[in-house]
Formats: sequence, structure tokens, C-alpha cells
Amino acid sequence: MLDGNLDTRAGRLNDRYRHHAAIEVLRRAVTDPDLGQVALVSSFGAESVVLLHMVSRVAPGLPVLFIDTQMLFPETLAYQQEVAERLSLTNVQVITASEAEIAAHDPDGTLHKSNPDACCDFRKTVPLERVLSGYDAWITGRKRFQNGQRAALEFFEPEPPSRLRVNPLAHWRPEDVQDYMVENRLPRHPLVAKGYPSIGCAPCTSPVKPGEDPRSGRWRGQEKSECGIHFIGGRMVRGKVSA
Repeated sequence: MLDGNLDTRAGRLNDRYRHHAAIEVLRRAVTDPDLGQVALVSSFGAESVVLLHMVSRVAPGLPVLFIDTQMLFPETLAYQQEVAERLSLTNVQVITASEAEIAAHDPDGTLHKSNPDACCDFRKTVPLERVLSGYDAWITGRKRFQNGQRAALEFFEPEPPSRLRVNPLAHWRPEDVQDYMVENRLPRHPLVAKGYPSIGCAPCTSPVKPGEDPRSGRWRGQEKSECGIHFIGGRMVRGKVSA
């Protein structure tokens, strides 16, 4: 029986794993009774392959939840297939909005132009929440160096009302991510070489110029920088927040 107090559980887990390396946090988290049922949520984006590779080493059968918004770049869909096969990930689950939801909310595929928050909500947040309702915790690739609300990120954090988030890479630096990819000869997302350091849906992602923030190509020119699947204080992110 899991302790119902999320703050208590998160604190206990952070104390337990405070001095562990990322892969050890991941290795132990997938079987720790304080976490319960765990899944990894992955966009198969620019840096996703790091955590996916770690999962392939410690728990290749772990559920990997991939949200296909049906507006992704073709390169992302091909990369997802390539990485899953190369790393022998055996439990990748593709999540999508239903045909009925699309017909009701965005029949002509233009909602992202008039209301990008609503588009993200029904194409990403709602389908993911539906699946995550069956889990006690989920693993993310969030890191402290991404600043803003993530600057004080811990390995384990509460997500009210009933889940925990696990952030194995919380303390990594940008160079740690790149070094891990090089050392393990991991395949890069093909759009990274074309100037896309942060990759989302095709209509809402643009290349980034040298010197720009890596996430500046997401919803460029709009008061928005998060899709909404990450939460602050138990609430879905809406509007402009730090990435």
C-alpha cells in the first residue's frame, strides 16, 4: 500500500537516492515499492534517446508512452521506430486522441493557429492523462539546466493529487547529455542537424538560430512555451512559463 502523502514519499525517495547517479536512480525507481507502477513518457525528441537507452539497459520491458499528436514531423515518427527497434524496447505504447475527439475539436486541423493551448490539451494532455491514470509515477527527461520552474528540480517530485514524477537527469548539465550520446553511439534525431534543438509538432516548431534559446523555436511568436503535460503545483501549465 502506497503512502498517500506525496510530499512525504517524494522526500523519502530523494533522501534515499540523493547521491546516486542517474542510471541508478532509474534502475532502482522501477522496482521501488514507494513508487508503485511506473512508466516512461518520451517524445522521442532531440535528447530523449538518453533515457530510452538507460531504460533499455535496466528495464527494456518498462512501458514507454509516446504521444502521437498526428501533427508530428515525419522524421520524428521514423526516429521513434528506429530507436525502439535499435534499443530493443519491447513495450512502446503509442497514444493518440480518438477520431471522435479530433472531429469534435479540430476537424480541419487548424486549431493550433487560433488556440494552441486547446490543441495541445486535446491532442497531448488529455490522451496522456487517460493512460497515466493507471500509473503511480512517471519518468521524465526534465533537467535543472532548463531553468525557470526546473532550476530546483529534484529526482522525485509530487504531482498532486496522486502521482509522483521521476527525473533521473535532474542534475545533468548540457554537456553530460551530449557526452552520453557520443559515448554510447546513440542515433540523433535527424532534425537536430537541421537546426531544431527542441522538437514538437511540425506546425508549431521552427529552426533555431545560433545564440537563440534552444526552445525559442517552439510556438515562436506566441505567449506559450509548454504543451501542458508538465505541471506546476499540481496544475497544467498554461500560457508563457519558463521551459
